[in-house]
Amino acid sequence: MRISTLGYTFKQGLKSIFRNKVFSLATIATISACIFLFGIFYSVMVNFQNIVHQAESGVAVTAFFDNDITDQRIQEIGQEISTRAEVSKVVYVSAEQAWNDFKDDYLGEYADSFGDDNPLADSANYEIYLSDVAMQDQLVDFLTSVQGIREVHKSANAANTLATANNLVSYVSLAIIFILFAVSIFLISNTVAIGISVRREEIAIMKLIGATDFVVRSPFLIEGIILGLIGAALPLVAIYFIYNKAIGYVMQEFAVLDSILAFLPVEQIFNTLVPIALILGVGIGFLGSAMTVRRHLRV
Repeated sequence: MRISTLGYTFKQGLKSIFRNKVFSLATIATISACIFLFGIFYSVMVNFQNIVHQAESGVAVTAFFDNDITDQRIQEIGQEISTRAEVSKVVYVSAEQAWNDFKDDYLGEYADSFGDDNPLADSANYEIYLSDVAMQDQLVDFLTSVQGIREVHKSANAANTLATANNLVSYVSLAIIFILFAVSIFLISNTVAIGISVRREEIAIMKLIGATDFVVRSPFLIEGIILGLIGAALPLVAIYFIYNKAIGYVMQEFAVLDSILAFLPVEQIFNTLVPIALILGVGIGFLGSAMTVRRHLRV
């Protein structure tokens, strides 16, 4: 395409935006609202997933050994477990450590009454931390089949709750994003359709003097892309400041939850959010325009 033709299509796209100011503003506002809500849901979702992931990192499966097991076999079992895809970390807990931890947590000053006895002499175990709690049952099935392991304890309720919550947030977010996407496409289609009806006579003349379909249709596609780009850029600026303010407020007012509510920094979120939002905005604008041009432009 020649530079002059490219300049013409871009100029006509801008003119069409200003020619239909009300619908253009409505389209930008709708796309901005959609991208803004998408950004909010995305920020909430990734933070929730981060909190769930941290909670998952504390969920462990405990494997207890046979009473007559050798130290060499314990090491072999540890090596087998550490190679599993479900496992993020394996920690060996000796019987002495288990008893000391129990005394510190529950007995306090009454621990001296036991003297040198260790009621947990047969409680040596591996604490196995999961990379994904949804894979807990798979890991437990493996552990119960390992020779030298007599008993396996798992956190079924915690794993199921975390996995269900994670899936629920993902499904709800996807459903809302789909609805917002459909609304944006509808509004852009209306805006472009009005632009086509206003310029129908001009388009007919262009076709009569030999203008190609690409030259006729390009301004409308440019219009949709520009509207989508503006509609995506505006909410990103708003989300940036709102996110920082909101996180600062929550961390100040709910300082006691600091160890639980580990929010991601805005820079980390925007590394992914910015390209996704811009692609969504431009994609919505282009798709809405292309569908409308294809349906209405018959000259």
